[in-house]
Amino acid sequence: MTDSRIPADLPDHIQHYIDGAFVDSIDGDTFDVFDPVTNQTYTTASAGKKADIELAVAAAKRAFDEGPWPRMLPRERSRVLHRIADIVESRDARLAELESYDSGLPITQALGQARRAAENFRFFADLIVAQADDAFKVPGKQMNYVNRKPIGVAGLITPWNTPFMLESWKLGPALATGNTVVLKPAEFTPLSASLWAGIFEEAGLPKGVFNLVNGLGEDAGDALVKHPDVPLISFTGESRTGQIIFGNAAPFLKGLSMELGGKSPAVVFADADLEAAVDATIFGVFSLNGERCTAGSRILVERSIYEEFVERYAAQAERVKVGYPHDPETEVGALVHPEHYDKVMSYVEIGKTEGRLVAGGGRPEGFEEGNFVAPTVFADVSPDARIFQEEIFGPVVAITPFDSDDEALALANNTKYGLAAYIWTNDLKRAHNFAQSVEAGMVWLNSNNVRDLRTPFGGVKASGLGHEGGYRSIDFYTDQQSVHITLASTPHNPTFGKA
Repeated sequence: MTDSRIPADLPDHIQHYIDGAFVDSIDGDTFDVFDPVTNQTYTTASAGKKADIELAVAAAKRAFDEGPWPRMLPRERSRVLHRIADIVESRDARLAELESYDSGLPITQALGQARRAAENFRFFADLIVAQADDAFKVPGKQMNYVNRKPIGVAGLITPWNTPFMLESWKLGPALATGNTVVLKPAEFTPLSASLWAGIFEEAGLPKGVFNLVNGLGEDAGDALVKHPDVPLISFTGESRTGQIIFGNAAPFLKGLSMELGGKSPAVVFADADLEAAVDATIFGVFSLNGERCTAGSRILVERSIYEEFVERYAAQAERVKVGYPHDPETEVGALVHPEHYDKVMSYVEIGKTEGRLVAGGGRPEGFEEGNFVAPTVFADVSPDARIFQEEIFGPVVAITPFDSDDEALALANNTKYGLAAYIWTNDLKRAHNFAQSVEAGMVWLNSNNVRDLRTPFGGVKASGLGHEGGYRSIDFYTDQQSVHITLASTPHNPTFGKA
């Protein structure tokens, strides 16, 4: 009897894609890929090493130096990107099915991520056609204008949470601006990444422009970062890995864009719409299984409403539906990998010594195997607690009271991270002043994480280096060249050594 949750036609083996062809690793090495619901191996993937990265980079460099892609007009590249978006949209159900099975994401949320991936390509397809660059005139004397040029081979290293969408977030602008790429997807979730090759071929992307090497970060990722012919690295992942990449890229003076960890505060003042704040903060930490960099995993609540908030929040968290990822009713599915499950569960145990457990706290009833964690809520958490300070990256939240605006701000800023912040208040002056003072790259006022693709995405402190999104992505993936033209009939030149 077939298991209805297993997608049809799963590959027996996932290969690299280099210079327009699917290939195994040079040394034949592979690694196992697990199904998060059973933790059983369902396929293997080629394990790339330095030699495989060298082949991929050589193909990408050849396509950049000799191929048509960097030399095409923006409108021509835009047409290809729109075709990519059309194909992704037309296959959103299949993409979501594979993503959900591979990563443990609830199917409805995986479907949303597939559609967002298409929108990422469409956005940058439009942006490169509409983009205008600076020009300056000094009448009768000089004119200056800016050329943008693709830089070369972009190394893209992507995480295992919402992998297909986050790959599109880097692939879209890198390709739109005329670069070629080598993608190193996360080893936990290689399945959906393997679909890009067929999508790109069908859309008409020239051979060698896109290359993919699977493998471990310390092997394939490390080789990509250290390759002298890769001038750009865009990385999304843990802060510690970002520090290693920063050090390894330094000798080559590479361009770096890194979106790293987060421990984002959601600050709820007494004058907030309490029902909206509870709904949004529940979604903000338990959607995507809590495996999201912008999760509002520290909730700071003004003391006069603290007990009511905790009571309502805990009751609603207990009602969040944990289920199998393929079930449309599921709100929290299975964590991606047993290694990550063990990490999250270790923090749950730590939390029991650091706060008051008011919801969850272990494996949900009825799920004896697989990486399932009940939505877990700790109240009365001290700011020096590990569950307050450290990124857990799972369905676990810490709630802490505050007594004044100043204390709320101090608590919000009291971690090494600074990716996002969420502020709930109906006091307009307080909202804007707090947003200005909080140490976060992105702030949402009375809102969940709803983002316009034109805005910059990135963090401060240990949460990142640089920004992508909108024109910031165009800036990262292009060199800007200033051209100066003399208009005066007699150029003004200082004269040295004239007889």
